[in-house]
Amino acid sequence: MRADERDFMFVLANEQQVCTIIDRLTSDVGALMAQSDDPWAIVGIRSRGDVLAERLSQILKPKYTGSVDITLYRDDLSEVGPQPIVRITDINFPLDGVNVLLVDDVLMSGRSVRAALQSLIDFGRPKCVKLVVLVDRGGRELPIAPDFVGQRVNTESNHHVEVRLTPYDPDDRIVIFDRPEESALQETSE
Repeated sequence: MRADERDFMFVLANEQQVCTIIDRLTSDVGALMAQSDDPWAIVGIRSRGDVLAERLSQILKPKYTGSVDITLYRDDLSEVGPQPIVRITDINFPLDGVNVLLVDDVLMSGRSVRAALQSLIDFGRPKCVKLVVLVDRGGRELPIAPDFVGQRVNTESNHHVEVRLTPYDPDDRIVIFDRPEESALQETSE
């Protein structure tokens, strides 16, 4: 069930504000990329991080662009369901010695990022990995911190932050809403 089908708490960022946040992230990340002559790759975590990574890549023009599916690397795979959906990981370039910008939409516990790092290491040994997130909502369970953050927001444990990005979604928007108690335990997107 999408956020627009539930009771909203509030819209954190509308389409114009999301665009401004992404422009700022692009500028900050571009400044870092300009400091190194080594090749860069922008890799997005499916399923909204890859959309954000593609947008960053269109402007920053890294040598490589890819996406990673973390489904089989999750530490809660048994809780996801009997038949989790496994998507394609698209890393068709060498990672050894490459600077990687790992991109995700929402950072909370850090478990998705941990899974993505584990997946990346299976493809090679990057020179460095920097984390870019659109929204950092706090609530870390692992010692993982983003290098670049679009928007920081403190939320309660019963809140859900949902990022919507075109063309995957009808519009660009970041919303925060209360999630029902029974689905709070089944949260798998953060």
